[in-house]
Amino acid sequence: MSPKEIRLIQFLKKKGGMASYSELNKAGFNKALIKVSLANKNVKRIDRGLYCLSEGMSFSNPDLVAISIKIPKGIVCLISALAFHEATNEIPKYIDVAIPRGTHESRIKYPPVRFYRFDPKAWEAGIEYREIEGHKIKIYCLAKTVADCFKFRNRIGINVAREALKVAITEKHVKPKDVMEFAKICRVDRIIKPILETMI
Repeated sequence: MSPKEIRLIQFLKKKGGMASYSELNKAGFNKALIKVSLANKNVKRIDRGLYCLSEGMSFSNPDLVAISIKIPKGIVCLISALAFHEATNEIPKYIDVAIPRGTHESRIKYPPVRFYRFDPKAWEAGIEYREIEGHKIKIYCLAKTVADCFKFRNRIGINVAREALKVAITEKHVKPKDVMEFAKICRVDRIIKPILETMI
C-alpha cells in the first residue's frame, strides 16, 4: 500500500469511516488515488460521491451520517427522529427527511430515504444539531417531531402519532406547552389539544 493510500485510509478513519468526494478532494486526495483504493478494496463507494472504508466504520448511526453528507438541507424527521430520540417502537424502513417545499429531491441509493416537503416556517422550527463522530446531524427536537407526526398522520398512522405524544410527555418529560407551540406552527393544535388534555 502506497503512503498516499495509507494517508487516505487514516483520513477516513478520522471521519469515522465515511466521507464525501468533496471532503476527500479538499483534503488533497485525487480521483486517481480513490480509484486505486477502490480497486484494492480498501475503500468502497456506497453512493454517488460518497465513500467509506471497506472495514471498520465506527458510527453508531451510519445512515444518518450519510444523509447529513448527501442532503445538506435535509433534516431527519418523523419516525426516524422518533427512533433517534428513543420515543417509538417502530423500526424505520427509510430515513425520513424533511426538505423545504420547492426543493428537488436528491437521487440517493444509500440509505433508503423518504422525503417530506415542509412549509418554510415548519421546516425551520425545532432543529437540533447532534454530532456523530465529527459529523453534524440536523434532526428535529422531540416536541417538534410529535407535532410533525400529527401533521403527517395520514402517511405514518394516527396511532404512531398518539403513542409518540404519550411517550414524549410521560417518559421523556417534554413540556406540553412546547408540543403546543410546534403544533400551532404545524397547524395541528386543534387535533393535539384535546388528546393532551386527557393526559394531563
